Amino acid sequence: MKHVILVCISNYLPGYKSGGPLRSIVNLVEHLRDDVDFRVITADRDLGDAIPYDNVPSGRWTEVEGVQVYYLPEGLGALGTLYRLLRDTPCDMLYLNSVFATRSTLVPLVVRRLGAMPRRKVIIAPRGEFSPGALALKSWKKRPFLALARVAGLYSGLTWQASTDFEADDIRRVMGRVATDIHQACDLPSLVVQTVKVRRRNAEDPLRIVFLSRISPKKNLAFALSCLSRVRVQVEFTIYGPVEDAAYWDECEDLMQALPDHVKATYRGAVGPVQVPQVMAEHDLFFLPTLGENYGHVLAEAIASGTPVLVADTTPWRGLEALGVGRDLPLNDPQAFVEYIEALSRLSADDYADLRARVLDVDAHRKQESQDIERNRALFLGAVQAG
Repeated sequence: MKHVILVCISNYLPGYKSGGPLRSIVNLVEHLRDDVDFRVITADRDLGDAIPYDNVPSGRWTEVEGVQVYYLPEGLGALGTLYRLLRDTPCDMLYLNSVFATRSTLVPLVVRRLGAMPRRKVIIAPRGEFSPGALALKSWKKRPFLALARVAGLYSGLTWQASTDFEADDIRRVMGRVATDIHQACDLPSLVVQTVKVRRRNAEDPLRIVFLSRISPKKNLAFALSCLSRVRVQVEFTIYGPVEDAAYWDECEDLMQALPDHVKATYRGAVGPVQVPQVMAEHDLFFLPTLGENYGHVLAEAIASGTPVLVADTTPWRGLEALGVGRDLPLNDPQAFVEYIEALSRLSADDYADLRARVLDVDAHRKQESQDIERNRALFLGAVQAG
């Protein structure tokens, strides 16, 4: 008989706009569905949407790609339903996928603290929320919340999931003695392999750069635009992703308008996960100067498509230059980003083709050597047995 894990997450399929956390759960289900019966409680709409999904029933469990999902509507009235689900859904473990999400994390922790649901093991994944860059955003609100939650005992007795050593250090730094049980289990790649048509680059062409992520301060699009305002080569910069922060997007639009004539920037809106590999393959460079990621699914997708990446050194993707797949650079040195873009634009067609081939080789080797599946299996099945 399979173990049952109840997953609370802000957004799930058929949504896609919330990015990494959603992909983390979808991929985890793909890999562990033979061992675990996952049941998901989530919102009835995608991130930022005002209306629910079409043809998705709420108020009852429904099967979505082999997983039982319960979609909660907006509003305070759904809190009673959430409480009943936490109390009455038979499961071996509760899995939370944020520290700060009000409904999908805070409510379950309060219900647990009050003893209003059965005792069970709880795993919590911060999903990069404790990285210094991410925690600095709205820190005036986050740090008092964490202090009050610790005093209230909301985090006592939890198992913490860290995707990397870096995130484990972040958890210890922020949570201190409360986080005594930390397990490292990296997010998993998708099992779905898509064939993409790779664009061949000619040296005289503008360098085609893509940014694909949520439009929010954490993803740092404004920094990317600032760097591009300083490059001296021709660039076509395409931006994909849902606008999560309207005021921040206004700032980015102003920066786009101020770009020099040899740098063309275009916004294409959100893109679904099925289209991401081909979008990556059609560009010469993926640029994500994020303030922090616990994993970075979109970086994995870029590399799997053979696209070099330019990223801040705030993610687990380190040593990219030594691997030959791009650069991970400090955000306090924007000129280094500029210089890499200019150097990449000057590669010959053959040299650039060799670079893409190296990226694909690194991706294949990484997947062959990965022990991440077994670490995830050990975390979830081991936690259930220990509980």
